[in-house]
Amino acid sequence: LQRSLSLFPLTMIGVGATIGTGIFFTMVEAVPKAGPAVILSFLLAAVTAGLTALCYAELAGRVPAAGSSYSFAYATVGEFAAFIVAACLLLEYGLAGSAVAIGWSDYLNNFLVNAFGWEIPAHLRSPMFVSDHHNVNFNPGNFNLPPVILVAMCCLLLVRGAKESATTNAVMVLVKLAILVFFAVIAFTGFDTANFTPFFSPDPDSGYVGMAGVTAAAGTVFFSFIGLDTIATAGEEANNSRRNVPIGILAALLIVTAFYLLVAVAAVGAQPARMFAGQEAGLAVILQNVTGQAWPALVLSAGAVVSVFSVTLVTIYGQTRILYAISRDGLIPKTFQKVNKRTLAPVSNTIIVCLVVGAVAGLVDSGFLWDMVSMGTLTAFIVVSI
Repeated sequence: LQRSLSLFPLTMIGVGATIGTGIFFTMVEAVPKAGPAVILSFLLAAVTAGLTALCYAELAGRVPAAGSSYSFAYATVGEFAAFIVAACLLLEYGLAGSAVAIGWSDYLNNFLVNAFGWEIPAHLRSPMFVSDHHNVNFNPGNFNLPPVILVAMCCLLLVRGAKESATTNAVMVLVKLAILVFFAVIAFTGFDTANFTPFFSPDPDSGYVGMAGVTAAAGTVFFSFIGLDTIATAGEEANNSRRNVPIGILAALLIVTAFYLLVAVAAVGAQPARMFAGQEAGLAVILQNVTGQAWPALVLSAGAVVSVFSVTLVTIYGQTRILYAISRDGLIPKTFQKVNKRTLAPVSNTIIVCLVVGAVAGLVDSGFLWDMVSMGTLTAFIVVSI
């Protein structure tokens, strides 16, 4: 692998993997639990994510390898434990790539409807297998085509090389950060300090009171911080990795936290807490109420489309680098460690990962996938922290 990534693209990999569609919709779930005190929930989640990020930064400086927590486990506690971590990382990255790509289908369709008045046919944006946690329903005429197209585009970028992919990701990250700034600027024009009183004011039906609501909401918004560890998968392609990877992880955490707090303060200031419950596309609705126009929803839809593209790209990137490290240690076939002489990227590895991620995204729904992603991520975080 070629050491071609400086500190800025490394940091953007972390921001790109972390700031996804969660911030566009998490307020609807979190504010009814905590009220205006959801700001404390974001701070609590940021501290928790920060402690894990410090653990990753420490190990990334000592073991600057491509495999992230797999390589950390291999170097510290041995092959067997590392193999278990590797299985969890397949859940965290591989299935996350599929699950995020599935979400792109809805956002793309929403954007097309708002922009052109045309929607993707239902049978081409619905999975063949749908799980309701009790039964699996088979719909032979359905296939979720948009996420497959998204994964194919990510594949074309990744086989061209890490530097090209990181540059494209950095551009998309700057776009979605600009979208969040756009939201905050407009929301602040409708800012009302009365919306922060009383500070702890969750929905009476939620059952949460005071700090109990803050901690419950923190659990909800924590998923918006997952992705910082993706920087560690670029350890072997980073310039001066012992310095830049740890700094990149912490810099990404600070950027993500700052933007989340900006959005949270702007959203709560522009709309009473009681209005968040059950509100679809919450940020877009806030902008529409503040401006009295529909065009902000179109801008936010475009931001969500770019956001999911960026998250899918860096998630698949992380999976290929983890498999590269596992293959180099002899635990899976050598195909995954072969690097193309021209692009200096693991092309066969990337194509195999994209075929699997694309097939899963096109055939199944995301509900079951997110449960598996959460389990894999939690296990990896625990191992690294220990």
